[in-house]
Amino acid sequence: MIKLTFVQADGTEIGTEAAPGLSLMQAAVNAGVEAIAAECGGACACGTCHCVLPQKWFDRTPAPQDDEVDMLEFVIEPQSTSRLSCQVVVTEEMHGMVINVPDSQV
Repeated sequence: MIKLTFVQADGTEIGTEAAPGLSLMQAAVNAGVEAIAAECGGACACGTCHCVLPQKWFDRTPAPQDDEVDMLEFVIEPQSTSRLSCQVVVTEEMHGMVINVPDSQV
């Protein structure tokens, strides 16, 4: 299992473990991270699973595909290292990853 930490806007950390192949979105939902609304269920169609990765972790993930880049234009306060958590697949290399969660998705 891969250890992940979701940091909410108020600084509260939610630690969890996820199996490789699961999306960060599903790991967040499973861990009870309420700020990840995931309204479309992972179809890259709503932007309500927006997260911000620290640069070192952003650099270790595959580049976002065009549909994700397009959807990120509609999230609240996108950052240069913003991702849709539904599009980031957990791998062994992500052990210890920190994921920042915005205060609001809508």
